[in-house]
Amino acid sequence: MAADDRRREILRRLQIDSYVEAAELSRDLGVDASTIRRDLDALARSGHAERTHGGARATAGAPNDIPYAVKEGERRREKVAIARAAAADVRDGQRVVLDSGSTTYQIALELRHRQELTIITNDLRIGKYAATLPNVRLLVTGGELLGSVYTLVGERAVDFMSDYSADWAFLGADAIDPIAGITNTNTLEIPIKRAMLRAASTSVVVADSSKFNQRALAKVAAIDEVDQIVTDREQPVERIAEYGPTLTFA
Repeated sequence: MAADDRRREILRRLQIDSYVEAAELSRDLGVDASTIRRDLDALARSGHAERTHGGARATAGAPNDIPYAVKEGERRREKVAIARAAAADVRDGQRVVLDSGSTTYQIALELRHRQELTIITNDLRIGKYAATLPNVRLLVTGGELLGSVYTLVGERAVDFMSDYSADWAFLGADAIDPIAGITNTNTLEIPIKRAMLRAASTSVVVADSSKFNQRALAKVAAIDEVDQIVTDREQPVERIAEYGPTLTFA
């Protein structure tokens, strides 16, 4: 099992049981104890766990989001294909909003050869990358940092976004369901995501197929409130029609 899959499973167990034993994890996940210790140490550094003798416990007030270091490695090939398809229609000189996330970061990479773009983002990793591009005007929202996912949220971020208009908004999603719509695990991100949708002429949600037919805690938007959803081709055929004409494939 890859490191990102192990750490996601450890987080899932922490959310359910509030405590995990290193020896049990080693046995269940089929890796040696030193590997599990490294996983637990990494989750402790990101604020998602507190190390104990022989294991770890959930940290009070720990962020709900899967850490960026875990997300980044998941389904990387699919994310690259999704980003390439999503960015294909962006033209030189346009204004682009990029939500935080590993797939939207890939969109930033795809846009590197565009000329005279304006990029607006609440993702510090995207901001750091875009700052290296010579032909980009970069605007980064204010707000409070969600450290594990490098995301700026809060009233200042929302107020900042309300002052701008854009041609495109590219948003990530924790889960997508034909009835529940676009949903997110962390409620703190909902207002800034909605502000991004309001700011853009065209809104695009990017999410790999593992996010579909799932429901997270808080609603961002209904399916018909976004212009396009871009995903990979592993979508179950029998469910595709439920998402209507907004669904396209990388």
